[in-house]
Amino acid sequence: MATFKAIRIDKADKGTTAALVQFDEAELMDGDVTVRVDWSTLNYKDGLAVTGRSPVVRRFPMIAGIDFAGTVEQSSHPQWKPGDQVICTGWGMGETHLGAYAEKARVKGDWLVALPKGLSAREAMAIGTAGFTAMLAVIALERHGLTPDRGPVVVTGAAGGVGSVATAVLAKLGYHVIASTGRAAEADYLKSLGAAEVIDRNELSAPAKPLAKERWAGGVDSVGSTTLANLLSMTKYGGAIAACGLAAGMDLPASVAPFILRGVCLLGIDSVMCPVEARKAAWNRLASDLDRAKLAEITREIGFDQVFDLAPQILAGQVRGRVVVKIS
Repeated sequence: MATFKAIRIDKADKGTTAALVQFDEAELMDGDVTVRVDWSTLNYKDGLAVTGRSPVVRRFPMIAGIDFAGTVEQSSHPQWKPGDQVICTGWGMGETHLGAYAEKARVKGDWLVALPKGLSAREAMAIGTAGFTAMLAVIALERHGLTPDRGPVVVTGAAGGVGSVATAVLAKLGYHVIASTGRAAEADYLKSLGAAEVIDRNELSAPAKPLAKERWAGGVDSVGSTTLANLLSMTKYGGAIAACGLAAGMDLPASVAPFILRGVCLLGIDSVMCPVEARKAAWNRLASDLDRAKLAEITREIGFDQVFDLAPQILAGQVRGRVVVKIS
């Protein structure tokens, strides 16, 4: 059997190790579709896996990488045939199933989504899991009834992957976007994406009051912890916050007051096990509602070997926008 390049995570005496190796195709896990991976991305969870700073990898050896875009090489699944261009995100890739940082991947056909018409594989991974998650959050807010005339919306971690896409999408849809960031130097960048205001994350870092002054009708939060608690306390009557991240921690030091006195809703966003129909809807929305020129502006490209250098940087909040990884 052939071998191919892959970033392999192995268990070590203390923690894990990560290295670019030749991986034997015979060691790929079960699946009914084999894909030539063309592009992947660098996400926060990828940073954790490659650096070993958090035990996200639960099977060894593991190929890192939680999302890819590529071309079907072999398929016994009725929906897919060789030559089809596909996207795969989540489903435990890079955690329990061999992942995307490899020239080949074998997955279940039910995990795949067709590359939307008009979107290139590189653009799909410029969006990646982060942008897909951001779109799921926007759709959840819309289903809650949020519209631009309800008032401003807030986006936390706005200079990161999820935040950048959420800011750009919400701005294009006509919302007054308040972007929260800990990097003051990124203000011009965020305004170029469509943010109407940029605030310092310190405004949301103090212990949250049960109820604070109403500031926004809704928001997208990728930070969690005290930041999310503050967002909820400042949300207008009947508003909602879509929560999809935990960069600041998994705790939520909040009060029930916003929920029972203002009717605020906390909308949980999961992109890993999201049903396929919801995935298709989100990707189709991204193809139409995300400004392609802005996507290009927030994206940079790296090679396989540069993942190791950027992994610690994304964990430190030093990576702006999106990073695509050229695989094949």
